[in-house]
Amino acid sequence: MPLIGFHASHEQIAPAQLLADVQFAEQAGFDAAMCSDHFEPWSAVQGHSGFAWSWLGAALATTNLRFGVVTAPGQRYHPAIIAQASGTLASMFPGRFWAALGSGENLNEHITGDSWPAKEIRQQRLEECIDIIRRMHDGEEVTHRGLVTAERARLWDAPEVKPPLIAPAVSVETAARSAGWADGLVTVNQSHEKLTEMITAYRSNGGQGKLILQVHLSWAPTEDEALEVARVQWGSNSLTPPTTWDLARPSEFEEATREVTEEQLRSTVQISADLAVHAQRLREFVDLGFDELYLHYVGTEQKPFIEAFAAHVLPEVR
Repeated sequence: MPLIGFHASHEQIAPAQLLADVQFAEQAGFDAAMCSDHFEPWSAVQGHSGFAWSWLGAALATTNLRFGVVTAPGQRYHPAIIAQASGTLASMFPGRFWAALGSGENLNEHITGDSWPAKEIRQQRLEECIDIIRRMHDGEEVTHRGLVTAERARLWDAPEVKPPLIAPAVSVETAARSAGWADGLVTVNQSHEKLTEMITAYRSNGGQGKLILQVHLSWAPTEDEALEVARVQWGSNSLTPPTTWDLARPSEFEEATREVTEEQLRSTVQISADLAVHAQRLREFVDLGFDELYLHYVGTEQKPFIEAFAAHVLPEVR
C-alpha cells in the first residue's frame, strides 16, 4: 500500500497557517509530510518563505507524522550546519525525518553574493557536502578542503538513527549519478515515460531505497476554477531546467512565464475538477513503482483540498 503524504509549500503559505494545515492533514488521514526549503518564493503572488528548519521542529513536535525536506547544502548553507540541523531533528525524532539534498537553485542561493556555478560544479560541490554530512552523522571530526571547506567539524549530538539522505532529481542524468550515494530518490510529476527512464537509471546504477514522488495538483469545483488556481499560484513554475536553476529573483520567473499556456500548465500541474480523475492519475504513479506520493495542492486554501482528498481520493489510491 503506498504512503500518501501532504506537501507543505513554504513559498505559498505563512508558517503558522502551514503548521495548522499539516496538523489538519494528519487528522484527516494523510500518512506523512514533506516541505520545501526556500529563501524566496517563485513569484510575488505566492508571497511567503518561512524558514523550513524552525518550522520542521514545530511540525515534528506537534504531529506524529514522518517529515522530509528538500534542501541544498553548499552555498546558502554550510554542510556542517545541515549536518547539525538534520542530526538534531533525527536525534529528537528518531526514524521520523529525512532530507533530500540537491545542488540548489539561484533563486535561493543568490543571497550570499557568490557567483552561481555551472551545474557540473554544483553537482561536485553537493557530493562533497554529502560526504561531510554523512561523516559528521557518524560522529567523525571532519576536515575537508575542496569546493567547500570544513575545519574540524564535529557533531556533539550525532544521531543514533541516521536520517536518510535522499536524492532529488528532475533529470535521468541526475537520477543515475545520484544512485551511488542516495538512500532513495525523490522527483516531481512528469510524463510516465520520463519517470520510467529516471527509475530505470537510478535502479540500474545501484540506487537503493524508496522511490518518492511529489505531485503538483489543482482541484476545484469546476475545471475553469482549477485551471485558474494553477495559473495564478503555479504558473511561474512552468519553466524547465536549466532555466529554473539559474533565474535569481521572483520577478524574473514572472517575466519568463508571462505568456504561460494551458498546455504548459497541465504539463506541470495535474489539473482536474474530478476527484476520480485525480485518484486514477495517482494510482498510475503507484503502478510505475513509486512507494510514496506527496500531494501538493497548488492553491493556498488547503482545508477543502485536504477534506475532499481524504474522503474520496486517498481511499481509492490505497
